[in-house]
Amino acid sequence: MIDDDRERLAQRRPALEARARVLSRIRLWFEAEGFLEVDTPARVRAPGQEIHLDAVASEDRWLVTSPEYAMKRLCGAGYERIVSLGKCWRAGERGPHHEPEFTMIEWYRAGAPLDRLADDCEQLVRISMERAPEPGGSQPGKIDLPIRLPIQLPIQLPDHFRRATVRELMLNHAGVDVRGDESAAEFAAKAGAAGVAIGAAREWDDIFFQIWLDRVEPALQAGGPLFVFDWPAPLAALARRRADDPRVVERFELYAGGLELANAFGELTDPIEQRARFESESRARRARGKVTYPVDEKLLTALGHMPPTSGVALGFDRLMMLALGAQSIDQVMAFPFAEV
Repeated sequence: MIDDDRERLAQRRPALEARARVLSRIRLWFEAEGFLEVDTPARVRAPGQEIHLDAVASEDRWLVTSPEYAMKRLCGAGYERIVSLGKCWRAGERGPHHEPEFTMIEWYRAGAPLDRLADDCEQLVRISMERAPEPGGSQPGKIDLPIRLPIQLPIQLPDHFRRATVRELMLNHAGVDVRGDESAAEFAAKAGAAGVAIGAAREWDDIFFQIWLDRVEPALQAGGPLFVFDWPAPLAALARRRADDPRVVERFELYAGGLELANAFGELTDPIEQRARFESESRARRARGKVTYPVDEKLLTALGHMPPTSGVALGFDRLMMLALGAQSIDQVMAFPFAEV
């Protein structure tokens, strides 16, 4: 058993060396951009409220699902460019692209539009593809990973990453015209008319993700990196509504190589609306038999002092999967959950 463990760890050395090279270069990039790297708490009283995220209990607190709340408190105190590179935890997440414990890069730019964060993400993807190969390697973006699962060649990066909206993608790939202000019943009828089976889904968000996972995400695996903008208001989380169309919010997700890499918001800074969203999410969690969490009052206070700000979270382990052409997140980590 011990010898098997030593062998597995020895085999992962190329991936771990690549991680170190990429992480070092990313830190240099943030420093050059004027960011302050900050440490945030691992255990908190109030974790993320999103309906589809569950926190891991730790005595009388919770392990963070994201450093978002703490970082926004810093933004409210006048910090204009901050970045965190650290661990996050989410219960029940295990699969080729998921680990209960993972590494997140999260950063905020005060006064910057959401497009600027998309540019940032593009730079980090390019950095990872350039720095992951061993120095002097002849095949960019490809190193030898002698691990049980096959490795695919990384994607080729275009000069500019594509951009589209949720509405465009849902219409093109699912035949469903989603506005963001329709009722759940109307949305279900649209799905049925398009021939999408939604099973037992009855809530708006469940219907959306059934369509998205069934029809849209598979289509995103081809065609290179893609930023998906303008998410429907029922999926707002902590994003602000678009001033010119309140049916959608200022949010993008970045997809590349079949991976969801990043999730970004034009941050909501209205504490009254954010409290209402938290209370709505809490009711929804309770109705679905999920654990409910306290509202973070310090976060709500901080929001009232935040300037217009954009923030983004990027999964570093998935970024390394993309850079190395790995098919499983286990291949780019020293100690996957199953081996701890």
